[in-house]
Amino acid sequence: MRLITVLFLCSRLLSSLSQQPSQEIDCNDHDVLMAVDAALKNYNGGNQTNNLFVLYRVGNITKMDYINPFYSFKYQIKEGDCPVQSGKTWQDCAYKQSADAATGECTATMEKTEKRKFTVATQTCQITPAEGPAVIFQHSCPGCKYPISTEDPKVKEILKHAVSHFNKNSSHSHLFDIEKTMRAFTQVVAGWNIDISYSIRQTNCSKADFPELAPECQILSKGGSAECTDSAYIDLSRRIASFSQKCNFLSEEAFFPRFCVGCPENLPLNSSDMNKLLSLTSIRLNAAINSRFYFKIANVQRATSQVLKVKADDQ
Repeated sequence: MRLITVLFLCSRLLSSLSQQPSQEIDCNDHDVLMAVDAALKNYNGGNQTNNLFVLYRVGNITKMDYINPFYSFKYQIKEGDCPVQSGKTWQDCAYKQSADAATGECTATMEKTEKRKFTVATQTCQITPAEGPAVIFQHSCPGCKYPISTEDPKVKEILKHAVSHFNKNSSHSHLFDIEKTMRAFTQVVAGWNIDISYSIRQTNCSKADFPELAPECQILSKGGSAECTDSAYIDLSRRIASFSQKCNFLSEEAFFPRFCVGCPENLPLNSSDMNKLLSLTSIRLNAAINSRFYFKIANVQRATSQVLKVKADDQ
């Protein structure tokens, strides 16, 4: 029975991971098998009254590489024929008769430590007894920080708050919007500490015309951009109780849309307009200096141009 279980598990791993081309893991690398084994043993260790549960199926596997790698996955389990007090492991047990067996599905996030051991960051199991209502088992490591999906509702709520906070407190004339969310970590306390890393980019909406982001505000491909790291605390009522933000701009580009009236734009140093300007500047410079020597411009480091709105009276 143990051999059949392991072979079936391996086939599921290869199928799931084939959808992640940047992450190639097969059954010759036992990290995923070890992670699942540690997760199931963690659940069985908290089950003091019933039989051990045996692995049935694994799927939805993702690996996240940070200082220590994390594995997240779902696995299905069935009640085995070994009592918890038997001292056996789940691999030594056969499935209990289906009509009398409880079943369950668990979602786990496991951290691989430097000693190649796996610890449970978080695990939730929904167990359905043969007769009776489903039972929820939850395990979270107090104080452990672990990655969560950037699609998590708490992360989405913080990002919404974050971009609004940036736009209200920045000195830029245009609104910015979320471009990409890179990663998110959470820590279970009396609530949740959540750290998020993401990028923002300038939109075509000026603060003068739009007090906040609207559907008309579109990200500019050549607009200013920054990478931000935020920390937030969400209390037990799921309210953002504290928040901090740090954003670093990636370049010194002007944070204005192309052809914006009155906005500076980089001017190519080899353009015809630049040559005319340098020639006129050289003439005026030598006339103003009134020296016995003639001066010429050696090099130009940077130049910008502006499109100005001309009043009718000035034409």
